Amino acid sequence: MVTKQARALGKSINPNCILWVREAFRLCYKSFSGSTGILQLPDLFGTRMDNSKHAFDVDIENAFNFLSPEYATLFNSSAATAFQHPIWLDRLYSQLVPKVGAKPLIVVVRDRASGTLAMVLPLLRVRRGPIRTVEFADLRVSDYLAPVCTAEVFSDLLRDENACRQIQRVVGPFDLLRMPKLPDGRIPVENLLAAPRRVSMDTNAYSTVLFAPFEQWRANALDRSYQKELAKKYRQLQKKGTLGFSCCEDSASIAAAMDVMKKLRGPRFQAQGDGDLLQRPEYFDFYSDVAKRGLGSFVRLYAMNLDSNVIAAVLGLHHGDSLLVIMSAFDIAGFKNQSLGALMFEQVAKDCIERGDRILDFTIGDESYKRLFGALPSPMWSVTQAGSAAGSVALFALKQAPWIKLAAKRMAGFKLLPDRVSTGVR
Repeated sequence: MVTKQARALGKSINPNCILWVREAFRLCYKSFSGSTGILQLPDLFGTRMDNSKHAFDVDIENAFNFLSPEYATLFNSSAATAFQHPIWLDRLYSQLVPKVGAKPLIVVVRDRASGTLAMVLPLLRVRRGPIRTVEFADLRVSDYLAPVCTAEVFSDLLRDENACRQIQRVVGPFDLLRMPKLPDGRIPVENLLAAPRRVSMDTNAYSTVLFAPFEQWRANALDRSYQKELAKKYRQLQKKGTLGFSCCEDSASIAAAMDVMKKLRGPRFQAQGDGDLLQRPEYFDFYSDVAKRGLGSFVRLYAMNLDSNVIAAVLGLHHGDSLLVIMSAFDIAGFKNQSLGALMFEQVAKDCIERGDRILDFTIGDESYKRLFGALPSPMWSVTQAGSAAGSVALFALKQAPWIKLAAKRMAGFKLLPDRVSTGVR
């Protein structure tokens, strides 16, 4: 029933306003979502801009300057790793890529409204035989691979369907998209590239949490008997001469330590049958150049000296509150029973604690020594996608490779191995 007050109010309202309100409610009714039960209010005062759509511009910039201020700003705020550091990628693309026959594929995403650098996807085109592969900028030197952006920007980018399609278009064509060494799922690059879900790799990364004082960390991380063993071997080493431990502070000491690392690693890895990257001039120059350019900030090269001779060295990358160990070398032949590696890592941990670092990251690989320092495993992930029939065949072979290798080893050693293998032989 319409009351007198309502009739009076109706007479005082402009008829045009009544029509406007009636139209507004009609639009509201039409925009009602039956699935969610939410009444969607229309934009009555104009068209609202949807910032989640068409918000980014995508380009290929294969001459991108990784030493530019805009990239430094992006990297410092991003969820990227030390292996996307400006110095690392600058040296990789300018020094290593041309010498190994790869081609840069650097996808650059900018905010359309401001032109601000939003994401960099550092990729490579690599031809492996007849197979055209697209992969992260790795070339066997990087342990963690990731897009360079914040998690928030990446989430916004996924909502920009046009930008996603552009990225997928410029990344192709390929026979095989191969992206191993993905550290976690914070930046799901597979969603950006419309690739299959990531799968876990058969290897892990290891890191240990550091805290002061060093003595308390050592007591907590290392087994008591192992602490005594290392202390005994350190005393034995001191009796052999003047023992010193330091972090290289100039180009001359870096060059000397790198030369020793090359010398010590050659026979060791040759005996294992997989060779050593430092024996290849282009890789030796790459690591040496990164160490010199990152001196005092990004890179630490530790050396243990006995009577002024380097007997052990560890190369690491400093990122945030972490030191990532990427390469080491020890004079095992000259100091076979001294556990140089363990003594060296103990000193590295001590120096990191004194500098205020919180994490000692041994990076990828399941070597047993890492657990001796309280390091815990973190899973590593891989994304692969076939882009052609040839790529499908290559991907099938890639997935079967571990089983083929295992079967070959078992068949080759079936008649040669005894029923029991002693610990010494193993």
